[in-house]
Order: sequence, then C-alpha cells, then structure tokens
Amino acid sequence: MASKTQNAKLDAKKVLEAVENQFTTLQILNEEGEVVNEAAMPDLSDEQLQELMRRMVYTRILDQRSISLNRQGRLGFYAPTAGQEASQLASQFALEKEDFILPGYRDVPPIVWHGLPLYQAFLWSRGHLAGGQIPDGVNVAIPQIIIGAQYVQTAGVALGLKKRGVKAVALTYTGDGGTSQGDFYEGMNFAGAYNAPAIFIAQNNRFAISTPVEKQTAAKTLAQKAVAAGIAGIQVDGMDPLAVYAAVREARDRAINGEGPTFIETLTYRYGPHTMAGDDPTRYRTAELDNEWEKKDPLVRFRKFLEKKGLWNEERENEVIEQAKEEIKEALKQADAAPKQKVTDLMNITYTDLPQNLKEQHEIYSAKESK
Repeated sequence: MASKTQNAKLDAKKVLEAVENQFTTLQILNEEGEVVNEAAMPDLSDEQLQELMRRMVYTRILDQRSISLNRQGRLGFYAPTAGQEASQLASQFALEKEDFILPGYRDVPPIVWHGLPLYQAFLWSRGHLAGGQIPDGVNVAIPQIIIGAQYVQTAGVALGLKKRGVKAVALTYTGDGGTSQGDFYEGMNFAGAYNAPAIFIAQNNRFAISTPVEKQTAAKTLAQKAVAAGIAGIQVDGMDPLAVYAAVREARDRAINGEGPTFIETLTYRYGPHTMAGDDPTRYRTAELDNEWEKKDPLVRFRKFLEKKGLWNEERENEVIEQAKEEIKEALKQADAAPKQKVTDLMNITYTDLPQNLKEQHEIYSAKESK
C-alpha cells in the first residue's frame, strides 16, 4: 500500500518542534529532596533506599581518593565522577546480576558495583593486564576508551542475549560528546532494527571534554535522537537518583518483554575535570555555572529526602565514609601486590602466534627480563 501523502506544503520546522516538545524532563525529587512526582515513584524498600545512598557516598569518597592517587602517580588514567553518582549508580541499581554493562572510561563505579573487584579497577587504570581479566559471573566489559564504540558493542551483546533467549539486557553509557560519534548512531540503529534488549544512556554533563553541548548539536535535547533510530527515548534529571532508577527500570522491563531498546539522556554535571590528564575546566566553565549545579548535588538531594524519612543521619554517613576509606586502602594494597607487568606478557596475551618482527623483539625483551 502506498504511504499516505498530503497536498498541503510541509512545514518541516513545525514537525521538528512537535518532536522536540515531546521530550520533557522526568524528575521525582527536587533540589530540596521533596517528592514532586508521586506517580513516578519507584517501588523501593527503605533498605534499598539506604543501600543506594550508601553506594553514592562510598563512590564520592572513591572519587576523591582516586584523584589523590592519580596525583601521586599511583593510578594511571582517571576520569572524575563526582556529580554523576545518581546517573551512574541508580542506573546500575535498576539492573539485575544477569544484565551486562559496557562502560565508557568514566563509568568505573557502575561496573565495580556490578561485581568487578575494586583492586582490578585500580589495575585497569594502571594499564595492567590483570585489570581486564573479568571474573566469571561478572557481566561487565572493561571501560571503553574509544568514544562511543561501546554503543555498537552493546547492540551486539543485546542481540546475542535475544538470540540465546536470555531475559537480560545490555546497558551502556557515553557522554554528550559521544552522541556526536558515528558509533552512537550505528549502535542505536542496529539495536532498533533488531529489537534488541539494549539500554543506551547518554550522560549529558554539558561540556564533553570542553565543548558546550549547544555546539555539539542543533537538537534541543539529546533524547530526541532516539526518534531517528525508531526506539523509545526519554530525558531524565540525572541528579535525581529516583528518576534515573525509575527510567532505567522501566526500560529494562520493556526490553526483556520484547519491546526493544531505549535511549536515556541524563542531565548531569561533572564537578571535576574531564580527566586528570591536564584538563582545566575553569577555561570553559564559569564559577556561576558550577555553583548552580552544586546546588543540585545528587548526594545532598537524596540525603535530604532520606533524612526526612528517618532513614539517614550523620552517624550512618560517617560509618560509610570510614568503610570506604578502609576498603579502598585494602584494594590498593592488593593492586600493589600484583606481579609487575612485563613487555613479553603484553605480547603473549595479544598474540597466539607472534609475527616474525615480534618474535625477534620477544627474544630481546626475554633476555632483558631474565636478568
């Protein structure tokens, strides 16, 4: 049957505006920790609410300690996470153990809470091969450095889950800058075409490495990019852990019921630099904007909410902080105890059969390493 046409002149601008106006922001908790959307409240027990807060506080301490370790030369690559705890941890909290996470380089906390031992996360940062040896039963990939590549990989993992009849999803993250990459579109388009159980999250922290999101795209929202792929899309207050949880949990339920993938834009903010590799955010962000977003801090917001319910207090938070410091110290000791990595180790894990030029190099380094 031929598609329907209209004789009147098409107003392309009006069509675009109609699409854009559909993408409003899902919020459950406002900045004061007050529930402003009771209908969207997720079904979480008091214990689950406390556990989510515990993880957020723990991760803020982990971020602070990781920055210090990086400055001391005890960690390698590190991308700060403060400000994005709700986006990262509430999304992971909405998953089940059998679900897969394919993270970007900033998304170490979600895969740690999904089962990757913390000492291995430290080793990954150092470039040690043991950091990428994921334990059996832990459904995560190592963090992807190539921006946006994890979107294509997630589409593949999700399709694999579907073909095997596994009731699970594959979830991935990128930043607002990642939505400008070709892999971003290819991954969502593929998942949409095959109705794969994937959840794609774009953490819109507004500046990618240093470019404002307004210069990344002409689209008013990132969420509307889902329309082109023919998949569900939603924009969420990424500083609101309950809104993030609700959006991801609903996306998971629909995915495992055969309703296809979802793209979620979380509006969030990174308080630190893009990475610890020399980025200076004061060159592209104003103090006024930083102050505005600090008032939206996900830990402050969630703390106020829980305190009003009698579920959180200063004593409980201090216990979590001390626990985090102690466990981070132990994980660091374990990472320090890992065997020193050799050049020949890198060759051996990369190749089954070494090419001739590397055979020669292998012999040279073997001789050096045996001394």
